[in-house]
Parts: sequence; C-alpha cells; structure tokens
Amino acid sequence: MSEIDKSDRTTRDEPKVPPMDDKNEVSGVTFTAEEEKRLVRKIDWNLMPLLMVSYALQFLDKTSLSYSAVLGIKQDLSLVGQEYSWTSSIFYIGYLVASYPISLGFVKFPLGKYLSILIFAWGVVLTFHALSSNYASLMVLRTLLGVFESAISPGFSLITGMWYTPTEHVSRHSVWFCGNAIAGIIGSLISYGILFYPGDFAKWKILFLVFGLVTVAWSFVLWFFLPDSPLNAGFLTPEEREYVSLRPKKFQRTTQTKKWDRTQFFEAITDFKTWWFFVFAFVTCVPNGGTTSFSTLIINGFGYDVYQTILMGLPAPAFQFTAVVLTALGTSYIRKSRLIALVCIFLVGITGILMIKLLPEEQRLSRLAGFWLVTAIAPAFPVMVSLVASNIAGFTKKSTTVAMFFVTYCVGNLVGPQFFREDEAPNYKTAYTTILICFAITIVMALGFRVYLQLENRRRDREQGVRIDAEESRPVHVDADEDLDQVDETDKQNRSFRYVL
Repeated sequence: MSEIDKSDRTTRDEPKVPPMDDKNEVSGVTFTAEEEKRLVRKIDWNLMPLLMVSYALQFLDKTSLSYSAVLGIKQDLSLVGQEYSWTSSIFYIGYLVASYPISLGFVKFPLGKYLSILIFAWGVVLTFHALSSNYASLMVLRTLLGVFESAISPGFSLITGMWYTPTEHVSRHSVWFCGNAIAGIIGSLISYGILFYPGDFAKWKILFLVFGLVTVAWSFVLWFFLPDSPLNAGFLTPEEREYVSLRPKKFQRTTQTKKWDRTQFFEAITDFKTWWFFVFAFVTCVPNGGTTSFSTLIINGFGYDVYQTILMGLPAPAFQFTAVVLTALGTSYIRKSRLIALVCIFLVGITGILMIKLLPEEQRLSRLAGFWLVTAIAPAFPVMVSLVASNIAGFTKKSTTVAMFFVTYCVGNLVGPQFFREDEAPNYKTAYTTILICFAITIVMALGFRVYLQLENRRRDREQGVRIDAEESRPVHVDADEDLDQVDETDKQNRSFRYVL
C-alpha cells in the first residue's frame, strides 16, 4: 500500500488491502518478502539473458558499418565525400519512418512473437549486406536494417515496464543495455581476427555474413522462449503469473491491451513530459550517432594503424560496461537520483570531449582516453528509457511516448554523423564542438526536469492531503487487487501516481 499521513487517509485510486505484514496471500500460496525476491530473480534469469543477447546483436549489427570501414568497404564500394556518413545516417531514416507504424504492432500483436519476427527480418537484411556492390545497394539495405531494428529498444522498454516495478526499472534496463558493451568487445575481437584472413573474399563481407547469420539463428530462440506477457510465461506457475502481472500494475494501473485508445494518444501528444523526452533524446543522440559510426575513424585519426585502431577500441566498451553497472547500482540504492545521475554522466562526457579538443595532437594516448570517457556516457540511455517507463502510464500513452522518444532518438543519430565532415578529417572540429554543446544542454534540461517533477508530486500531495512515495514497496494481494487487470489509466488519470526522480 501507499505510504499515507498520520491520519491514515487513503486515496480513491488505491484500494485498501487487508493487513498482511510481510507476506501476500495469492490463491492459497504465501509469498513472503524473501519469496518475492526469489521470484524476481527467477524472472531475471529467464528474461534478462534473452534481452541482453538480443540487444548485443542489435548493437553489433548497427555498428557493423563502423567495423567494415577499417576492413575495406569504403575502398571496395568507392565511397567518397559524405557518402560513408550517409550510409550511417540512412539507417536512422529507415528507423524514423518505421518507428510509429512499428509501435502500433506492440498493441495489436503478441509482443514476444512480434519482436522475434522482426529480429529474423533484420538478420536476413544484414546478411544481404555482403551482396552490396555499390553505394546505392548499400543505402537500400541500411534503410531496411533501420526499419526492422526500430522495434527493439522501445519493445524491450515496454517488456521491462510490463514485468518490473518502477524501482527496478533502471537496473533491468541497464542489464539488457549492457549487451552493447559486451557486443563492443566481441565485435572488436571478431574484426581484429578477420584482419588476418588471407583469402581473396572481402573481409567486410565476412563480417556481415557472420553477424547476420547469428542474428537469424537467435530469432528462432526468441520465438520459443520470449513470453508475450507474464500471463503466458511458461517458466512461471499459474499463481506466479497472476502475481507477477499485478506487481507493476499496483504502481501504474496500466494493462497491455489490443485496443488503441484515442484519448490516451491525445493526452500523450499534449503532455509536457512527452515533449521533454522528445527533445532530450535528440540532444543526447546527436553525439551518439556520430561517435558510434565514426568510432574507428576517430581512433585511426589519432595516429593508430588499422590493427591498433581495433585493439584501442576495446577499452571503450569496458568503460561503458563499468559506467552502466555503477549507474545502475547508484540509482538503485540512492533514492531520487536518476536525473542527478544523468548530470554526472554528461559532466564526464564534457571532460572527455575537452581532452580531445584541447590536448595537442602528439598526446594521442591522452586524447584516446578522452574518447573512452565520451563513450562512457552510455548509461544515459537506460536511465532515460527507465524514466519514460516509470513516469508514463496508460498502455497507449506509453506506447505513443516511447515511439516519439525513439523517433527523435533516430533523428539525433541521423544528424550526428553529418557533423563529421570529410574535409576536417581526422580532427573533426565541428563535430567535437557540437558534441560539447549538446552535453551542456542535457545538463540544464535534466536539472530543470527534476524541479518540474518535484513540483508536480508536491502539488498532487497537497490536492489529496496524502503523501505518496513513488519508490516505496507496495505489496500485492490478488483478491483485493484483481481489478487492476482490467484497469488502464494514464499517469494524469491516476491521481495516486507519483513521478520518479
């Protein structure tokens, strides 16, 4: 139950449940607090590996173009001027065009099966990259890759919100996001090994074939093992399914439906929070789009040969992994710290970009360390996505907001590579200045948003005469809470809703 004031008042939105001490009666089965923890661990072990491996493959597939740049694709396909930049940007045009139509599928189709089909499709498209013969064919394939990959991040965010409570969102988003860091290490090692291939078959084609075929095989694993929702999860007992389904609904009163709610849609597009996420995603993804696509070229520009470039890229994902883990632990144990964590992350990013911009070119190792610090902003993404999952309620509203978030996510990633001008290589002064400005804007926006959410929470507390903590523990009792399975309210309609900071 929600924490209430001394007069023991409660809200109309939250039914008062029978006192249960530290245990919850569920259809004859007793869940103590410790048993609930074991149940959450059971979910983690069955769900998180599937999401993490899938996200790792997504990162490998998306960044395969960067690895192929040092494996000869620019020379073999005669890419000149800004053409390489456009082969990176066009991926996000496909992503942009598909984001909203793809989000409709989250409502209309079984989520697990839907995602596995899209992953199969992107694996096939990536495999076909090996058949590219010119700039035009590569552009078509990169566009299609963006179309099919546009479902993964928003889909995984919806899955996380469906299975976990708000206090668990950052840590679980971070777990599957760690797939990026793991993929960065694996991708670098595979690329380094391919460099020693002595045959005549193009090295970059081998890369696409390996990544593409592995992705196709993995899609079959997801088809059989990724559940559509807690209610049809084969690894849970019937009692556990019902209990797990109700846990997040106790906070957000949001139920997955197959009906598109027009009222929720209009609420989403008129909500200030939706537009804050929209702008914030763009500002943070402009740097990400450039540094992801040009990572090997940036390191190569510091004065390293192709072999050294791939090896010197290995510490970057290690920095990312460490930063993600530390951020997840910090935000899990320090209350109301997510937006403060974003400020700290981007201060680290500013330090790194200043090292690249201001240090003399002969200090290549120090400038390389600056690049590693820039890549350490990786935790910003799971924190941002967890803020969306925790602070937007209503299934249609959440799906719409997530879709808008990822639309501008891909716009930022599309624009980012264009600041890396070919005529400024290898120093890319325009790009580094743009990244610095974006990092500064994000800090101001994060601090302002925290103040806004604090004021909104206090206003709701005053209106209702009750203090509700967004990060408290709320026990579930199936008999008292079974009506939550039929409720789908937005964060504005549910007056007991409080925003996570």
